[in-house]
Amino acid sequence: MWLYLAALLGLYFLRRWYRERQSVEGLPEKYVLITGCDSGFGNLLAKQLDARGLRVLAACFTQQGAEQLRKATSQRLQTVILDVTRTDSVAAATAWVKEQVGDKGLWGLVNNAGIAIPAAPNEWLTKDDFVKVLDVNLIGPIEVTLSVLPLVKRARGRVVNVASIMGRLSFFGGGYCPSKYGVEAFSDSLRREMLPFGVKVCVIEPGYFSTTITNPQVLIENFTRLWERLPEETKASYGENYLNAFIRATHRMQKSCNSDLSVVTRCMGHALTARHPRTRYSAGWDAKLVFLPLSYLPTWFADIVLTWSYPVPAQKA
Repeated sequence: MWLYLAALLGLYFLRRWYRERQSVEGLPEKYVLITGCDSGFGNLLAKQLDARGLRVLAACFTQQGAEQLRKATSQRLQTVILDVTRTDSVAAATAWVKEQVGDKGLWGLVNNAGIAIPAAPNEWLTKDDFVKVLDVNLIGPIEVTLSVLPLVKRARGRVVNVASIMGRLSFFGGGYCPSKYGVEAFSDSLRREMLPFGVKVCVIEPGYFSTTITNPQVLIENFTRLWERLPEETKASYGENYLNAFIRATHRMQKSCNSDLSVVTRCMGHALTARHPRTRYSAGWDAKLVFLPLSYLPTWFADIVLTWSYPVPAQKA
C-alpha cells in the first residue's frame, strides 16, 4: 500500500514539475506593467523581465527612480510616473498604457507598490496612520487593477498581486497586515470572476526580505516619532523599556531577513510567463516552513509562538 502511495505522490510531483516548466509563447511581444519600480522587488523584476525580452512598462513613484531604471535596462523598457493613491495619476498612467499596448492588450499587471510605515502597537496609531498604508497597499492596487483590467482581458493575461505571509498571520499593529489580508481577499474574488475570460490571478506571499520596508533605521525613526506623540498616560502604561525592546527587536528582525530578492522575483516571473502558473507563491523558506504551516495551526498555538518575544509593558495586568 505504501509503495502505491509513494508512486502516486511521485507521479503527482512529476506532473507538476512538467506543467510548471512550460512557458507561454511570444514573450517578446507581451507587455507587462509593474508598479513600485523605484527599488526592491519591482525594480529587480523590471530588469529581469527586460533581460528576457518582454516589453516592460515600469511605473515609478519618482522621476529619479525612473531615470536610474532606464539607465540600467534596454530601450524596450518604458517608464511612467505613478502615484497609486491618486486617481488622476492612475488615470493618466492607464491612458499611457493604452497607447503603448495598442490592440495587443496588457499581458501582465504586477501590483507591487507598497509601504509598511506607520507601524507600531495599534494603540500608538491614529486612523490616518492606517489609511496612509491602506491607500498604497490595498486601495491603490484595486484602482490600478480596475483601470487596466479591460486591457488584461483583451490579452487574456495575468494579474499578479504582491501580498505577504502577513496576509495570513498578523505580526504587528498598523495598516500593513490588514492591507495584505485585503489583497488576499481581493485576489480571490477577482480570480474567480476572471476565470471565464481566461485571465489568471496570482498572489505572491513573501516572508522576511531585506527591502526598504525592513530598513532598521527607518523603522526605529518610525517607532520613536510615534512614541513621542503619545499621551503621557499611554506612555506610562507601556514604559520606556517597551520602546527600547521594540528597537532591539527591529535589529534582530533585520538580521533574519533574506537579502536575496530574486527568490521573490522568480515567483513573479513564473506567474507571468508559465503556461500553468500557481494560484499562490510562498517566497522564502521562512514562509514555506514556518509561517504558512503556523497559519493553519490552532490560534492559541500561533499566539504563543508570535508573542513569546513580545516586550512586557510597565502596567502588565
